[in-house]
Formats: sequence, structure tokens, C-alpha cells
Amino acid sequence: MNFGRVSVLASNVFREVVRDRILYIIGFYALILAAALLLLPEVAASTEGKMFLDFGLATMSVLGLIVAVFLSTGLINKEIEKRTVLILIAKPLSRSEFVVGKYVGLLAVLAVLIAAMTLIYLGFLQSSNIPYSVASVLIAGIFLFLQLSLMTAVGMTLGVFTSSLLATALTFAVYIMGNVTQDILQLSRLSSHPGIERMAQALYLVLPDLSRLDLKNEAVYGLAALPEAISLIINAGYGLIYSILLLAIAIFIFSQREF
Repeated sequence: MNFGRVSVLASNVFREVVRDRILYIIGFYALILAAALLLLPEVAASTEGKMFLDFGLATMSVLGLIVAVFLSTGLINKEIEKRTVLILIAKPLSRSEFVVGKYVGLLAVLAVLIAAMTLIYLGFLQSSNIPYSVASVLIAGIFLFLQLSLMTAVGMTLGVFTSSLLATALTFAVYIMGNVTQDILQLSRLSSHPGIERMAQALYLVLPDLSRLDLKNEAVYGLAALPEAISLIINAGYGLIYSILLLAIAIFIFSQREF
């Protein structure tokens, strides 16, 4: 794999997304936070800002998810529908480099998006004198990026073999299921039916456990609520490995497609 060609393609993806004004969502996020401070001042004050802390992180997560899903599921399909994929893969650019370049470009967009929203979020917390832990918020932001990177890999994998609409619906379904797989597994253990427990275990193994990468509650309650450093490293490694496996599957599927 030629990383020079991958970086060129990734930079083109980044510029294309920026031209589509997707980063305007950063300004939209700032407006939402400003509205929340105006509409819920008494509630936020009575709970020492915990509600605003949670609301800001949850909004960041939702907006980031929307961007990740819609971009990842449609990016390659758009090239196929416009037939521009034929021009790209006809050049000295392998199909694996094409998929990886698209993925890295989307990750660059998500990195800028999460970093900008995190800075805005911290600015609102500071200006409103709401007590918070900078380290906890930054760690939560990093893990949110890992979670969205994983969902981007899910979206690209589904998008290379099905329509953008169906891939979008399935990616959102994976996100919902991925956040409750641990709960489903625990509930299945209460059942006396072994088939239900086996099915729950299969879902837990196949679907990504996104709760490992969700540190919103820990950020709200500060450093004391964060898992140990070893757990954080293991969970981060889990997200990276899962994303790499999905990307490998996407490359394999895309390499088998005929245009």
C-alpha cells in the first residue's frame, strides 16, 4: 500500500466534505449550547451544572454520529453512482488504497469536528462557571472519536455492498444495538432458556460493544469516576482493532465488486 496515494486521496475527501459545508454543524452545536444555557439556567444551577455537562456531551455525540453515518454510508456509493470510481481505480490506485484513503479522510473530518465542538463546550463551561474536570472531558472526547471511527468503519462496510439508504438504516441499528449488547447479555443470563443466552452471546460477539467507548457519564462526574488506565487502554485497543477488522472486510467486499 502506497501511503502517499492514500494521503492524497484522504486530503481530497477532507476538502470535498468541507466544500459541502458539513463543518457548519460546529456553529449549530454552539447555538444549541447557548440555547440550553438560556432555557435551563435554574435547572442547571440546582444540579451544579451536571445537566448541562451531560447535555453538551450527548449533543456532541448525536451530531458526530449523524455526520459519521451519513458520510460513511454514502461516500463510496456516490463515486459508484457518478462512475468516477472507474477513473480512480484505473489510475495506479489499488482498491484497498481507495477504501483506506476514504476512511482516513472521513476520520480527519471527524477529528476536526470533535476537537472544535470540545473547545466550544469547554468554553461554555468556563464562561458559565460550571465545575468540571478538563481531563475527564478531553478523555471523553477522545473516546467519542474512537466510537465514531468505529461507526464510520461500520458505515463504509455496509455501504460498499448495499444502497446508501439501507446502509444508513443498518448502521443506526448497529449503533443502537451496540450500546445495549451488555444489557442484553446480562438479561439473557436471567433466562432459563439456553437458546436465548446463546443468541445473546452471539450478538455480543458480533456487534461492537460501544458502551466500552462511552465515557459521557464519567466526564460528568469527574476523574474519580473514570475507569483505571489499564481499562481505558484495553477499551481503546478494542475500538481500534474492531475498526481495522471492519475496514479489512470493507476492502475485501469492494475488491470483489464489478463496475
